[in-house]
Amino acid sequence: MELKITDQHNGWWVVSHEGKLWLPQGELPFGNAQTFSLVNCTGRQIGEWQGSPVWMVRQPMNNHMTSARQLLGIDRGLFQLIGRGVQLAEFYRSHQFCGYCGHEMHVSKTEWAALCGHCHERYYPQIAPCIIVAIRKGNEILLAQHVRHRGGVHTVLAGFAEVGETLEETVAREVMEESNIRVKNVRYVSSQPWPFPNSLMMAFMADYDSGEIVHDPKELLNAGWYRYDALPLLPAVGTIARRLIEDTVVLCRAEEDIES
Repeated sequence: MELKITDQHNGWWVVSHEGKLWLPQGELPFGNAQTFSLVNCTGRQIGEWQGSPVWMVRQPMNNHMTSARQLLGIDRGLFQLIGRGVQLAEFYRSHQFCGYCGHEMHVSKTEWAALCGHCHERYYPQIAPCIIVAIRKGNEILLAQHVRHRGGVHTVLAGFAEVGETLEETVAREVMEESNIRVKNVRYVSSQPWPFPNSLMMAFMADYDSGEIVHDPKELLNAGWYRYDALPLLPAVGTIARRLIEDTVVLCRAEEDIES
């Protein structure tokens, strides 16, 4: 339930607007609402971390509004709550009016939903399923530099699921479209909520089957096979991409030890 924040409210503060996060001093605010001038703002508790409530406040701030990516290195549990807050704030901002009848919406008191009092339509936050896959070829892993990445970071391939396909089919299609490679032995590893902007990343590992790398220039700056002990700059620790790469390195090293 949303409520007016008072000087009695304490905890972690996820202050978000238009997909941006307020990070004064470059950190997530923690403490009393009055300290951060949040009294009289509208807020909602979205979870709890280390015994303290986590509040989502839909409020533009004059400065220090930035991407949640700056906090990728913090504890995964807290980061997931931050992602929840950013996504919910954007969901409520973009659902102020009903898409069916055009009347004003209100926030549900009992669930993450926006409700129309006129036509009684109910909207929930949309989550975009996407896959991310580490592809292994002997003691090498396929890594690519995406056009949206800066600083030379190389990572594994990823893409959104399309209507009417399984996740395994998404893996095969995305890999073929981006690199011209066919894969086999696709197996699920894990998942990670990914608030950029509203994805659920489902991680897979796969083995190389056939094909020569021809990267899609609209998606990738480059792509190539990298030996497990000679990797380029990798994604941040804590991301599921980094976990996939590290897991693949473990497999490569173990297999090489057996052969030697």
